[in-house]
Amino acid sequence: MAQEAFEDVVADFEFLEDWEDRYRLVIEMGKAMEPLPEALRVPATKVEGCASQVWLHPEISDGVYHFRGDSDAMIVRGLIAVLHRLYDGVPVAEVGKVDARTELGRLGLHDHLSAQRSNGLRAMIERIRAQAAAA
Repeated sequence: MAQEAFEDVVADFEFLEDWEDRYRLVIEMGKAMEPLPEALRVPATKVEGCASQVWLHPEISDGVYHFRGDSDAMIVRGLIAVLHRLYDGVPVAEVGKVDARTELGRLGLHDHLSAQRSNGLRAMIERIRAQAAAA
C-alpha cells in the first residue's frame, strides 16, 4: 500500500480526466516544493541519467527515509514531488519493497512521458532505493 500522500495524488489524477490538467497538477506540485538549497546541489546529490539537472538529498531519521529534491525543469520538479509522496516517510527497510512501477502505473505516467523523462524517473527511483539500501 502506498503512502497516504500518494493515494491523494492517485485520487486527484482519477478526478482529472484530461492529461493537460494532470500535467498542470504535477507542475503545481513541483512549484509547491521548497527549493533545495544551493549547498545541497553538489555532485554527490546529482542524479545521473536525467536529461535535466536533478538533485536528491536523503535525510534518514530514526530508520525512516526522507528526502529533498529539486530540478531545473518544472515537469521533473513535479515528478520529484510525486516520488516524494510515494517514498517520504517510508521506513528505510521498506523503501526497496515499494513497487514504484506499479504505483506510478496507477497514474498512467509511463504512457504520457517521453522516453527521456521515463529514463530520468527510473534513475531517480534507483537513486532513492540505493540511498535507502546504504542507510
